[in-house]
Parts: sequence; C-alpha cells; structure tokens
Amino acid sequence: MKYVVILADGMADYPCPSLGGLTPLAYARTPNLDALAHAGLVGEVRTVPPGFPPGSDVANLAVLGYDPRRYYTGRAPLEAASQGIELSPADLALRCNLVTLSPAEEYADRVMLDYSAGEIPTERAEELIAFLQERLGDFRVRFYPGVSYRHLMIWREGPDPDKLKLTPPHDITGQRIGPYLPQGEGAELLRELMVRGAALLASLPGENAANAIWFWGAGRRPQLPLFRERFGLTGAVVAAVDLIKGIGRLCGMRVPLVPGATGNTRTDYRAKAQAALKELQEGADFVFVHIEAPDEAGHQGDLEEKIRAIESIDRLVVGEILKGLWESFPSWRVLVLPDHPTPVVRRTHTSDPVPFLAAGDPPLPGSGEGRPFTEEAAASSSFKLEEGHRLLPWFLGKETEN
Repeated sequence: MKYVVILADGMADYPCPSLGGLTPLAYARTPNLDALAHAGLVGEVRTVPPGFPPGSDVANLAVLGYDPRRYYTGRAPLEAASQGIELSPADLALRCNLVTLSPAEEYADRVMLDYSAGEIPTERAEELIAFLQERLGDFRVRFYPGVSYRHLMIWREGPDPDKLKLTPPHDITGQRIGPYLPQGEGAELLRELMVRGAALLASLPGENAANAIWFWGAGRRPQLPLFRERFGLTGAVVAAVDLIKGIGRLCGMRVPLVPGATGNTRTDYRAKAQAALKELQEGADFVFVHIEAPDEAGHQGDLEEKIRAIESIDRLVVGEILKGLWESFPSWRVLVLPDHPTPVVRRTHTSDPVPFLAAGDPPLPGSGEGRPFTEEAAASSSFKLEEGHRLLPWFLGKETEN
C-alpha cells in the first residue's frame, strides 16, 4: 500500500459574495478532486487545538499525526532543523521576515504594508541577510538566510519564549506596528535590532521593498519521534518552505530538493507531483506533499490567485499523482486537505475546522457517499474529528499513541 497526503496550505475559506456565496474551493474547477470526492469520503477535522495559534507549524504537526499539545515548541526551531542549524537546549530560534513598512519619522508609527517584501527573490534576500549578519550579528545573535522572505535569527542562550510576546507580520497587514512590537523578556534587544535593521536597509542604494525585519515564531529545540517508529512506514516530505522540510527532517523522513518549488504562488506544481511519485517508486511507503500557494494568495487578499492556485493543485498535483498511482501501484490511498483556513477577507489564518478528502484503491470504509469536496459538505458530514492528530493514524489504518 502506498499513502499520499496532499496538503494545500490555507485552501479553506469563507463564502464570498462575489462568487455567489461559494468559497474559492467550491467555486474552482477541480475535476480530479470532484472524482475523488465522489468515490471517496469527505469529512471535517480540527487541526488546531484550543488555545494554540492557528499557524502552519501547529496544524501541519497535527496533520502528520503529532499532537501539538505534546510536541509543539515554536515555529522557528522547526525551520532551523530544515537548514541544519544545531540548537542547544538553551538557544532561542526566531523567525525573521524581510518585510515592507511604510515611512514614518517614528519607527512605531510605521504600517505593515507587506509581510513578504513583495515575495522577494531568494538570491536578493540572501544578500540582505548576509549584510545584516555582518552589521548586527555578534556572539549572541546570528542571522541565517532561508527562502524568499523567510529567514531565521538564533539567539544563543536566549530568554524563555513563553515570556516573550511576538506577533506574526501577516496578522497585521495594513496596521500600525507600534502595538505589535516585541514585548516581555528579551523584547528590548529585539526592538533595538529591528530599528537598527531598518536603518541599515534604508542605507542601501536603489529602491528596496525589503526595508525592515520582523521577529516572530520563537521557540526552543523540539524532540519528535521518528515517523517510521510510530507508524512502521518509510516516508518523504515534498515541500519548498523550511517549516515543512524541518518537520520532515525531525521526523526522520527524506526531504528531496525540488527544482522550481518556490513556496509562493509562482511555483512548479507538476515538479512536486513528480518528486512525490519518484519517492514512492524508489521505495517510500508514505509521501507528504505540501503546497504553499493558496495560503500566500489568502494572505495577499487575492481571490483570483487563490482560485488559480486551487485549480493548479487539482490539475498539476492531484491529477499527476493519481495518474502515477493508477499506473504504478496496485493499492494506494490519498488524503487531501488544508492545514487551516486563510480567508481572503481576513488575510490571515483562522482556527476553524477544515474539510478533508480520503480515497483509495481499494476504497476506504465509508466511501462512496458522493459528497463534494467543499467546506459546506464537510461541515454536514457525520465524519468529524476534533483532534487533528488522530486523522493520519485513521487514514493509515495504524492507530497509535499521541
């Protein structure tokens, strides 16, 4: 049996008046998902436990079968694992976005214009992070480049992350940053670095969308049990963003490099599908395919782009993987879902339950109800899970402890 999870980040949404009251998922042309839903099972799952922030870090841990209440320690240390950054138990990892702020005489009066600095190209971002490391890095803090706008700062023997209040920049688009600057233990140094970083970036020649840095997602090194020990399966993670690749590496799964996978809306969807099939053909029992594009479109408030992303996932990821499964493997299962909603009207994550679709050959128990794969159909399904980390063991047919 081969198992594939296709996670369309942030795909779930709210009904949109401009779409006749449909969500982007319900409105999009998705013949492959429609066929799977007709033959499979549609349900609803809550991927974010009560009291947790509705981030991709928490939700993807849950989707991969790891209870966030037990294993979640913060976002940045998961990304550090992807980059091979060794953390001591006392080190604090922080996400460091390159962002675009409005001009203002007082730093706190600036407005968050773009959490992604215009989806800055990785090559340019690497130059800027190297520049900031040279000017701001010291024995306490070090900056590490990632992909596009997503970078890290490691604070050696940093403060307790539970005593530090940080806000994701995508939560405050269009808002004055003053109320959301770091607060609590260690906040003074972070605010100083942010102010100095903005001045340094402003000193560079030419026009730069990346005119500031923003810290969030702090945490210490996590300890995750190996996937193969928990489920008895060899696995691989196909993703572009460090967060997901880091989770995969911490779980002991293969994480192949996928040329053309960018972590934004301009990504090579088909390349991800081909990479997943290659992993299965080379012996992996399980592949987790992560696509960031719907989430990015949701954060940008771009309804048309979100619909295009969903349709591209259906055609170039789901369609390609189904074709490969039918041609190469006698038995298989596919699970499709978002990690959380990213409604275009909100431009940030919510903790609402999300729809999921499970299908396979041979069919899963309970298949064949003919429900569409939409938020509304999932909400009316009798198959609902309040604990997201229970979904994968059910899908694999391998019940396990948290």
